[in-house]
Amino acid sequence: MQKTKVPAGTRSAYRLASPVVPATFFGMVLGLGGLGNGWRAAARVWGAPVFIGEALSLAAALVWLVWMALYVLKWAISREEALAEFRHPVQAFFTALVPVATMITSIAVAPYLPAVAWTMFVLGVASQVVFSAWVVGELWQGGRHTDATTPTLYMPTVGGCFVSAIACGSFGYPEAGLLFFGAGFLSMVVLESIVLHRLMIHALPVALRATMGLHLATPAVGSVAYLAVTAGPPDRFVQMLFGYALLQTLVMLRLVPWLRQQPFSPAAWAYTFGVSALPLAALRFVERGQTGPISFLAIPLFIGANLVIGWIAIRTVQLASTGKLLPQR
Repeated sequence: MQKTKVPAGTRSAYRLASPVVPATFFGMVLGLGGLGNGWRAAARVWGAPVFIGEALSLAAALVWLVWMALYVLKWAISREEALAEFRHPVQAFFTALVPVATMITSIAVAPYLPAVAWTMFVLGVASQVVFSAWVVGELWQGGRHTDATTPTLYMPTVGGCFVSAIACGSFGYPEAGLLFFGAGFLSMVVLESIVLHRLMIHALPVALRATMGLHLATPAVGSVAYLAVTAGPPDRFVQMLFGYALLQTLVMLRLVPWLRQQPFSPAAWAYTFGVSALPLAALRFVERGQTGPISFLAIPLFIGANLVIGWIAIRTVQLASTGKLLPQR
């Protein structure tokens, strides 16, 4: 069959008219899905309304579906821009959000579409492993500039492995999940000194300060991951890990004036990864019989997460309503 040739001018016009979604937009799925899981846990622990957690989880799935369709479209008709993002020394690490968001979505839809959810889980874990191995292999070859050392380095191995552990625990594979937790935890320990050294010596540019949300997320998501692949009362190790997450939270609160020098944009969703994980971890602690300070902090952490993510969601809707959500081309 003879293919119809599309004039170059037509292809160019179509490319300009189509929205280009950066990988960072998948951070919205992490925030909404994480908060949805928090409400699901709150329904079990406190008897909170079930429909809120389900609505947030399904909203996360819907957002994932829209962004995934547009992201695939970008690779199909704007390959140059997609490749430029993939090869960028900082933006490339956000590509890990695509498989991570896929795993979060698989957990969100599991009660409704178990077969679809399991398929998404497998694809998400597999693609996360492949991407992590690829980018770490690039890093090990050297030649990286100090300016390119940002908290985005956590995304592939730390964020990806921790969420893989959570997903493995959710789908009944805790032994495999423990392997992912180990990979993520040791990656966090190694990368922490590298990232902190950069932060102490060379301040992050204003445009990259939202990536500090990933720095907050690592111990919080790690706590959720550990609880997802273990059973019984929470042990001392995960309580200490959660304590480090609380310290990170206090430091981030102290940095709010510095962080707010960056104008609001969808990049703010990077904060929601850790913000949603904190109360979720606390609720999982309580669900497993934890008492004391963590039990006491569960309520204020949960309220705070809803306020922060709710504010970011409202601001994002405002951007969308004025046509300023998608990047200008």
